[in-house]
Amino acid sequence: MAPPNDPVASKLSVLQGERLEKYFDLSNGKFSVQGVPLLTEVPTNVSFSPFTSICQSSDAPVPLLQRVLKLDHRGGFLGFNKDEPSDRLMNSLGRLSGRDFLSIFRFKTWWSTMWVGNSGSNLQMETQWVLLDVPEIRSYVIVIPIIEGSFRSALHPGSDGHVMICAESGSSQVKASNFDAIAYVHVCDNPYNLMKEAYSAIRIHLNTFRLLEEKTVPNLVDKFGWCTWDAFYLTVEPLGVWHGVNDFAEGGVSPRFVIIDDGWQSINMDGENPNEDTKNLVLGGTQMTARLHRLDECEKFRKYKGGSLLGPDAPSFDPKRPKMLISKAIELEHAEKYRDKAAQSGVTDLSEFERKIVKFKEELNEMFGAEESSVSSPGCGSCSCKAENYGMKAFTRDLRTKFKGLDDIYVWHALCGAWGGVRPGSTHLSTKVIPCKLSPGLDGTMEDLAVVKIIEGGIGLVHPDQAVDFYDSMHSYLAEVGITGVKVDVIHTLEYVSEEYGGRVELAKAYFKGLTSSLAKNFKGNGLISSMQQCNDFFFLGTNQISMGRVGDDFWFQDPNGDPMGVYWLQGVHMIHCAYNSMWMSQFIQPDWDMFQSDHLCAKFHAGSRAICGGPVYVSDSVGGHDFDLIKKLVYPDGTIPKCQHFALPTRDCLFKNPLFDQKTILKIWNFNKFGGVIGAFNCQGAGWDPKEQRIKGHSQCYKPMSGTVHVFDIEWDQKIEAAQMGKSEEYIVYLNQTEELVLMTPKSDAIQVTIQPSSFELFSFVPIEKVDPTIKFAPIGLTNMFNSGGTIQELEYIKSGAEKRVKIKVKGDGDFLAYSSVSPKKSYLNGAEVEFEWLVDSGKLSLNLPWVEETGGTSDVAFVF
Repeated sequence: MAPPNDPVASKLSVLQGERLEKYFDLSNGKFSVQGVPLLTEVPTNVSFSPFTSICQSSDAPVPLLQRVLKLDHRGGFLGFNKDEPSDRLMNSLGRLSGRDFLSIFRFKTWWSTMWVGNSGSNLQMETQWVLLDVPEIRSYVIVIPIIEGSFRSALHPGSDGHVMICAESGSSQVKASNFDAIAYVHVCDNPYNLMKEAYSAIRIHLNTFRLLEEKTVPNLVDKFGWCTWDAFYLTVEPLGVWHGVNDFAEGGVSPRFVIIDDGWQSINMDGENPNEDTKNLVLGGTQMTARLHRLDECEKFRKYKGGSLLGPDAPSFDPKRPKMLISKAIELEHAEKYRDKAAQSGVTDLSEFERKIVKFKEELNEMFGAEESSVSSPGCGSCSCKAENYGMKAFTRDLRTKFKGLDDIYVWHALCGAWGGVRPGSTHLSTKVIPCKLSPGLDGTMEDLAVVKIIEGGIGLVHPDQAVDFYDSMHSYLAEVGITGVKVDVIHTLEYVSEEYGGRVELAKAYFKGLTSSLAKNFKGNGLISSMQQCNDFFFLGTNQISMGRVGDDFWFQDPNGDPMGVYWLQGVHMIHCAYNSMWMSQFIQPDWDMFQSDHLCAKFHAGSRAICGGPVYVSDSVGGHDFDLIKKLVYPDGTIPKCQHFALPTRDCLFKNPLFDQKTILKIWNFNKFGGVIGAFNCQGAGWDPKEQRIKGHSQCYKPMSGTVHVFDIEWDQKIEAAQMGKSEEYIVYLNQTEELVLMTPKSDAIQVTIQPSSFELFSFVPIEKVDPTIKFAPIGLTNMFNSGGTIQELEYIKSGAEKRVKIKVKGDGDFLAYSSVSPKKSYLNGAEVEFEWLVDSGKLSLNLPWVEETGGTSDVAFVF
């Protein structure tokens, strides 16, 4: 029974007796929308219930409630019942055949991506939602498996076109047989509105998460940053971090945030001295069976002596050293793999393999011992010294003293502490090593070193009753020593260890309650980037406070499985993950497209997408390994970025296509700036998911030039109130960033034809043309030396009264300003002073050069008089 004053209950009572338009119908074995069959051969144990018959109460803001309830007749819930209760139940929802779909499925425990098809049998295991094209009524229908009670659900492929739904608790002690609302369905004539409406309805129903619109995002969202991972892996230490930040500052692009990734924590292995850190870790994978043995920084950070890097005698750093350590560690890793393969093939004499392994280990240990950092104090290495002048607190203070613009310093940690959790008996927390058990639903996922290692070592799980204490103990200390946020990784390990704790839903609720509480207390409510979290458990249970997260797999600079072309095709795969995942994840969190390396072979390809993704831009460059010319196309000198106003999403004509290996589709993503729209066209062809091999692999026959079209209608102008009017313009100027062309376009114009080379792109800025008077047409494009030219325009004013017509523009950044003008201005002014300009009669290109004005935060006042 809903509370007496509940707005949902009030609305329901008003609607009683009213006849609403009936969108969905389940009868005679068919599930239909407005008379169009979606699923046939629906089992008799499947039910459909209107939204209002299931949803009874919510704490959502009243405007959100009103918005959802106004459209509640467009959605409803699917359920099913079984004769026998179980902890894992599979049931058909009916047969899907001959209808195009777009879906998102988990290809690893932690990561999801897109898949298209036209039959229920084409679905992949662990599908998180499926979007159906219903051209008969010019609409779209989405089916979203959700949470009911202690069960979560996912869609799976069935035989003969059937769509299967799997409901599971994650514990043999938690069983059920009847579900009234295990999946939500919704219909809309706009696929982007559909996502918004559907997840808003689920938010009202479940009441366990909040939408992105209800939260604030971290400060770093419109800034440039650096992550230490690819620069150091686990060898990260204060001297390297310091010189890394200094590299950027000297290159003219100071980071506004730094993420100290994995490698800073106090971890060790079972069987090692419980009070000492594991020594000489380098590569990711070697640390995945280790556990936290204390909740503060490891010895190499604890020994940092304040001020040691500020003076004239600060120690130098050899940027080759991390690379040499990584290279040697790779040799060791390969030797161990060769030994294991030999053993698996039946070789009994492994002495030669073991000899090489011992040799490489000795060489690696010698390399570590050859250089003792001179920024540390031996008197603070083995104690718990928390003196002001030592450790992480002293280091973060020194960083901020030297690098004035450094707003945020984040550190990495796994959801359970470290990859292997917390070591029992090492802290005040009640911890137990829990063996890992994978859901059968993950049988269809890709082989993953992280999963292998975590299963090997189990998880040192802090009892869920202590989750609040656990996170607050870690985070309150970090906040005290100058850390402003955390990147929380390895989130979906909880589903492996839920057997004894009421199942995966209940365990997740306890842990996310603790994380939410700590985030609100210690990191201003939003200082967190979620990662390895791309599963519906997290989004439905973990995003009450979390407002930012990764939408793609990790940036891979090369194929870990050895395909030499992977250095190219993996980058397109990354963009596809990010673009399509943003369709649903952006309802909960600010999409984060992850870091990349500016000196990578495909760095420009990545940079083009980051420029218009609508989120932060950050790199993981090695010390000394930068392309500053490229970075400066993304980043202002003050470390901020010309960020788009929305998050990038695939265009409508890409939704039911496969831009990875259909040999015909270019990925197009759209976004807005304050005074225009932008389309990014990317040739991502060349790789993709192979259902038979259950892995992402290269398709070399697809890695070739692709042709397509771009039109102003590709931008979904109605998705942001401020942009809607721009979508009604009679004429646009289109600027092609890579070819530096200007094209005039009207809504009735033919689409722009484009051919994109492999691993290449083009950015199209669409700017409404304003008639300053009947003979003068004008449109500002922005700084053309930046990828997102339109993002550099801060303010725009047209003054049409009086004899002289004026256009006043505030532009941030330095470089080449470009506008379209049908006639030449009489005069131009820069910051109040008259300056020369160039106008080309053939193209209408109007240009002048802008300086960076430090006193105004890099903003220039530009005016043209006609």
